Amino acid sequence: MSRLITRRRFLIGSTLTASALGLSGCDALVESDRTKSVLKIAEGFSMKTQRFLLGDKALAREFSEADLSPIFRSNGTSMPDNPQYLDWMSRQFSTWNLDVGGLVEKPAQFSLAQLKAMPSRTQITRHDCVEGWSAIGKWTGLPLGALLQSVGLKPEARYIVFHCADEYEKTLDGSGWYYESIDLVDAFHPQTILAYSMNGRDLEVAHGAPLRLRVERQLGYKQAKYLTRIEAVADLGRLYGGSGGFWEDRGYEWYAGI
Repeated sequence: MSRLITRRRFLIGSTLTASALGLSGCDALVESDRTKSVLKIAEGFSMKTQRFLLGDKALAREFSEADLSPIFRSNGTSMPDNPQYLDWMSRQFSTWNLDVGGLVEKPAQFSLAQLKAMPSRTQITRHDCVEGWSAIGKWTGLPLGALLQSVGLKPEARYIVFHCADEYEKTLDGSGWYYESIDLVDAFHPQTILAYSMNGRDLEVAHGAPLRLRVERQLGYKQAKYLTRIEAVADLGRLYGGSGGFWEDRGYEWYAGI
């Protein structure tokens, strides 16, 4: 266990580099081409190191119900300012659907009831936020890998992109909508789930209702909330800022492994 904790601390430290620069107000430094190049190399090193040390299928630590945090803060948006979302919410998400498309053989839509009827996984894990806080929660949801297998990925698919209902920042070009992405290694990891329940209850709005991503070996900003669409793509360069996520387009690391 001590070796695992030591590795975890090392990986957290290497992952936080770009995020810490942004949060400390060093925006000009993060935006410089030289710094971006250095951070990109460090990010690649962090991902390769974690996967070398722990393996592609190694599990994040799971806890018992006795370890659940009495308070689990909401990360990011706590209430989307989106008329469509507000309408879904007023109907208890009975009219909400998850679109799954892009480079898949059988594009499909799934209602919340359909997702809940599929085989599920429950896990009690720790959420580590880049802002410096952590909390332990119990999540239940559909393994993402099983959903992707049901629609069939095309051979050229390399990344899975998650589009969300929260417009985190108002922009004219639409780049303020929250989105995230992971590669196929993390997409098919057994602890990567589309969670619809937290601590034995349906997700609350503040925690991403009706559906959020849990990719347990990465930091909190990768855990996209308010999912509306999942898209399989060959590359990330054509999406918004081209870096694979809302915060990544603003200087954070794409691979936020811990």
